[in-house]
Parts: sequence; C-alpha cells; structure tokens
Amino acid sequence: MTGRVPIRRTSEIEEISNLYFIHPLAGRLVPFFARLRVSPNAVSILGMLFGILSAFAYYRYWNLRSAITGFALMIAWHVMDGADGQLARFTGSYSHFGKVLDGIADIVTFLAVYTALAISLSHAHGDWMYALVTVSAVCHMIQSASYEAQRQEYEYLGWGKKPQESAPRTSPQRGCDGHPDIRWLLDSLDRLFYVGLSFPTAGLNRKFRETMAAAMQREPGKTALIRQRYRETIAPQLRGWSILSANYRTLGIFISALFKAPEYYFGFEIVGFSFALAVLVLRQSASQEVLVERLRPSA
Repeated sequence: MTGRVPIRRTSEIEEISNLYFIHPLAGRLVPFFARLRVSPNAVSILGMLFGILSAFAYYRYWNLRSAITGFALMIAWHVMDGADGQLARFTGSYSHFGKVLDGIADIVTFLAVYTALAISLSHAHGDWMYALVTVSAVCHMIQSASYEAQRQEYEYLGWGKKPQESAPRTSPQRGCDGHPDIRWLLDSLDRLFYVGLSFPTAGLNRKFRETMAAAMQREPGKTALIRQRYRETIAPQLRGWSILSANYRTLGIFISALFKAPEYYFGFEIVGFSFALAVLVLRQSASQEVLVERLRPSA
C-alpha cells in the first residue's frame, strides 16, 4: 500500500512552508504512529488539543514567552494536521468521518485562539473587540472554505480524483464511523462550512465542470492531455490562493502578538484577506475562460 499511494498532497499547488517544512516533519512521524497503531483520527484529536493549548498561551499575548509558546503549539497543530492525512494514506485507513474530523479540528483550533484573544483584548479595549473578532471569524471561515474548495476542485479536474460534494446524508441512527450522533453532527457541519460556504464564494461553477466533462467525452483519447492543459492553466493561479491558508494566519497571529496588537490582525483578516479572495476569484475566472476557449471543438 505505501509504495503505491503517495502520502503527501499534490506538490505543484502546495503552500511552500508545507512543502518544505510542515509536511516533511509530519512525514517523519507517520511511520512512528503506524508502528504504534495510532489511528489518523487520534492524531487529528491530538492536533486539536495542541491548538486549544495554544489558545491558553495566547490569552497572555503581550508576554513574549506566552506568544512564543502559543506559536510553537500552533506549529505542533499544523504538523499533526499534516500527519493525520499522511497516516490515513500510508495505512489505507480512509474514512469520511476522518476527513470531516480533520476539518472540525481546524475550526476548533482557530475558534479557541480567537476566543482567547477576544477575551484578552476586551479587557484593554472594551467589549467591541468581541464584534471585531466575530466578524473576522466569519470572514476566516469563508476564506478558508474557498481555498480548500479550490484545492479539491483542482484534484478533481486536474487529476481525476474524487470530486468535492456534499457529505452523504445519514440519519443519526445509521452512522457508521464513530458514534452515530457525532457522525450526523459532523456531516451537518461539513455541509454547512465546506460545501455551503465554499462553492458560492470560491468562484466554482457547474458550467465549467460540464465544459471539461464534455471535452473529455468528446475526445476520450485526449483526457490526459485535457487534464494537463487544465493543470498548466490553473496551477499557477492556485498557488496564489495559498495566502489564504492556515499557515499565514498562524504567522500573522504570532507577529501581531509580538507587537502586542492582535486587533490589527483581525482587521486585516476582514479587509485584507477578503480583498485578496475577491482578486483571486476574478483571476481564477479569467483563467477558466482562457481554458474554455482552448477546449472548444474548433480549437
């Protein structure tokens, strides 16, 4: 199994710190976890615990040691976040429950850190900090879901992997991964955050999928070439989307804590990252239009 299935994500669109630091470090832990028979879900939960602990550290963001501790714990979460997926591929222990749990761990980590900073900032600046952090958190969810949707769309159209769709609708009594009620709750959250938010805001559309599918159906012998054209056109654009990744947010929180001003990070997330998302969507749409022209029968 390990010789056939790559345990790391697609390299040509991977964020640079993941490519050269986080994922190689996570990869070193994968054989260790496999020998101990640690499940990918347990690694996700361990990473989430690191994220929650980082929130306790960032509560005292003005203290240098606390800020460094919070940053180190968030890096540990990133490593575990990379290791759980690599471990799942390494051992062949895939599950929809695990995929959703991984996403929920990400949400819980940032929610914990944002809450800790909001409480701490409110003591110095007043209760309006709660409103600032809440708006920032909503923007964060939209931006992150859009970035992940673009990545999964690239995997689907560029490499023919399983498309991103809504989670299967299972009732609480018929869940099969983990406790049935927990499975149902996580599926609902997955539909809300990763599908409900991502498709409208990431600039994805069914029409472009249909154009790609029609081109491959029209010339089945050129499917690999069509996918290659897609990768050549979209990959350069998609690398720009990494600015919306969790890595840059983790770094931004740390830098703002060093300057004892996390409120500026939240302001930038609302304005700066939202502006970046709008620009990225427009650039992506323009790239898709170029590709559509290349895929027309006359071309």
